Amino acid sequence: MALSYNSFLQTLPEVIIPRLPAHLQGIKVRQPWRWLVQFHYGEPNLHYEVVRADGRPGIELGFHCEAKDHDLNRFLLDGFRRHLFEIKDVLGPSIEAEMWDRGWTKIYEVYPEGELTAGYQAQVGGRLVEIITCLHPIFVELRGQVARIYR
Repeated sequence: MALSYNSFLQTLPEVIIPRLPAHLQGIKVRQPWRWLVQFHYGEPNLHYEVVRADGRPGIELGFHCEAKDHDLNRFLLDGFRRHLFEIKDVLGPSIEAEMWDRGWTKIYEVYPEGELTAGYQAQVGGRLVEIITCLHPIFVELRGQVARIYR
């Protein structure tokens, strides 16, 4: 049975959170707009996001750095880029790390489009779990470096 896009996003956290490793299940969820859902660990502007891909078929899954501090966004992007070979080794070649608009950055992929069913939702959720599990330790390390630099 097909889900509406809104229902697909609203129920996605129920698919994702239980599949995360126990130490990552404290993730917070927000849906600031109907067309996307975000997951974060206390800094809403630095979040994992699920949204329809812009101008391409599929769903974008990734980590978005949308802090007001554009230097922080760039620092995080540069840090993820230093780990990009390892990230691609774990997640595959479809992962990209790039500048975006408004001084924001993102590490993401476009997941292939599918019918909005519970099965497809489970696939999308499983892929986001893989992305979070891979990227979050790197983010924690980079965030710690920022704290040491800007004391």
